[in-house]
Amino acid sequence: MRTILITGSTDGVGKLTALKLAKQGHQMLLHGRDSEKLADTILAIKDQTGNAKISGFVSDLSDFPSIEKMVVAISSEFNTIDVLINNAGVLISRIEQNQDNLDIRFAVNYLAPYLLTKGLLSLLKNSNSPRIINLSSAAQSTVSMDALAGKVQISSNAAYAQSKLALTMWSFALAKANPEIVTIAVNPGSLLNTKMALEAYGQHWSSADKGANILYELAISDQYADSNGKYFDNDIGSFSHAHNDAYNEEKIDQLISETSKILKK
Repeated sequence: MRTILITGSTDGVGKLTALKLAKQGHQMLLHGRDSEKLADTILAIKDQTGNAKISGFVSDLSDFPSIEKMVVAISSEFNTIDVLINNAGVLISRIEQNQDNLDIRFAVNYLAPYLLTKGLLSLLKNSNSPRIINLSSAAQSTVSMDALAGKVQISSNAAYAQSKLALTMWSFALAKANPEIVTIAVNPGSLLNTKMALEAYGQHWSSADKGANILYELAISDQYADSNGKYFDNDIGSFSHAHNDAYNEEKIDQLISETSKILKK
């Protein structure tokens, strides 16, 4: 049985994935921003699965010190994480910027997974077969370093697409730097029936189960044990080519360098 952490697991695809994995008896670490909602989710999953090994961790992923507190809390309770699913994401938000004046989409969709993963890397390396699953998107567009650093403001859709490409580029860099960890970026499916899609577009194309099913498989199936540094496009149901920038070493180096600067502030 594996120890699996899923961010953004009180709703949508994250919650469905947690439920599927809990049914198999895995030790589940759930994350949510709202402590009450997280507690309700844990109770519901315990009731539905009969699995008592469900823990919860509260963190606002737009708040970097809050992420660091979660890393400390997890590290004090667990010495190994087998699978980290960076699922939490934001598109439409009442708050456009975090307290560091960074676009909320860059903060939650890219910088938060970057910080969280970095903080938990030693726990992942304690696993015999660690995996990191990063939720990308079909929407990927060239990252503006000024937008990433909060120097210019761009539309929510543009920031979302750029944050998802940033996450994909960093996934490939992470895979290269840590070959012992299987790191996969995945588009779980376009316009799934989730709160995020409904708030943004008022419609959906596929059920949220489509996303949960692929996350479940990528997290634990032996089929993906040698898929380090790849991009899975669930719109076509196979590994595919991400945005060209994700294969541009110069652009990846520039992104990582800018990211380090932003997070050192």
